[in-house]
Amino acid sequence: MATFTFFENGDTVDSIDRVYTSAWSGGENDLATLGFYSSSTQYTTTSSTSSGAFYMEIYHKNPDTDTTAEVQFSIAYGNKAGSGSLNFSSGVGGEGFSAAKSIYNQYRNLVFGGDETQNFSFDGYTPDDIYIINVNRARYKNALRLGNLALNIEQLELTDDSVTTSGSANAIRAGVGREFNLVSGSNGVRLGTSNTYVTNSGSFGYVYPDAGFIILNADALDAAVADGGANLGTNVNSNTNGKNPIKLQDALTTGNSFILDAQEDIASKYYFIRVKNTEFNYTTNDSFTEDDGTLKFDSMIDNPQTYITTVGLYNDNQDLLAVAKMSQPLPKDFTKEALIKVKLDY
Repeated sequence: MATFTFFENGDTVDSIDRVYTSAWSGGENDLATLGFYSSSTQYTTTSSTSSGAFYMEIYHKNPDTDTTAEVQFSIAYGNKAGSGSLNFSSGVGGEGFSAAKSIYNQYRNLVFGGDETQNFSFDGYTPDDIYIINVNRARYKNALRLGNLALNIEQLELTDDSVTTSGSANAIRAGVGREFNLVSGSNGVRLGTSNTYVTNSGSFGYVYPDAGFIILNADALDAAVADGGANLGTNVNSNTNGKNPIKLQDALTTGNSFILDAQEDIASKYYFIRVKNTEFNYTTNDSFTEDDGTLKFDSMIDNPQTYITTVGLYNDNQDLLAVAKMSQPLPKDFTKEALIKVKLDY
């Protein structure tokens, strides 16, 4: 009886299954049903170098009163000139070196692969400042799901344009992958045909599904409601504690909808164990044989029967790597063959 059977070509198959789940805690699809809470401990902006000067974490519960609150995403504000936040130093040459400038440079380097001559431009319009919504890594898994993103800011209803005929990825950025427009519309479909600054569908930003964040055009959000904006009121004064992330948090609360799904790619490997009629009809179980190796029961000499209950997967050194249990024992004798499929998920 062969103890080990080697896999041959065609006995193994690799597969990737794509699964979509609600991104927010508790399996919620719309974070607005839970709320947009910040932490008074984390979001402190009195110091130019405190964590709150760089970003605001958003929770699904009030973290000041509930220890089970989990971070859902963070809001950051970036400005090319460093306006909207306090300077790191008040000395000569310190003007404009602030958290806002650091944030802008950080995401510029991330998106454009370290090219510091590039600025964020929205259909030809280049604002001085941006907002960033960075979804917590555990929330979006492999990627943000495209086509169902619904982000309401004040009265604006925004989505990616992945479903729109002309909405394929604008670019593949080296550091962050695919880039899609963030436009007026719903379920991945752009409202109107224009992607100009605010007018019609509005150039409100970009979605980077593979990296899990959204870049928002601050000037588009600051535009008057009559012009298609949200009248956000970003503070762009130099060396000022502008607290701009709070403005976006309040606008999200008023908009009362942030629908997001996570995409998870589950890599699987299938092993097909082919048990031929002449194989595995005997067992080394003590109840089957005598000490000298002879069968205990004469009836088993010409007509043995065993039951397959477990499959072990070994490496070339015969080290046991994985064990698969059958749902029920599988009878085996010389008149039977079996094909057992084992699936391993990574």
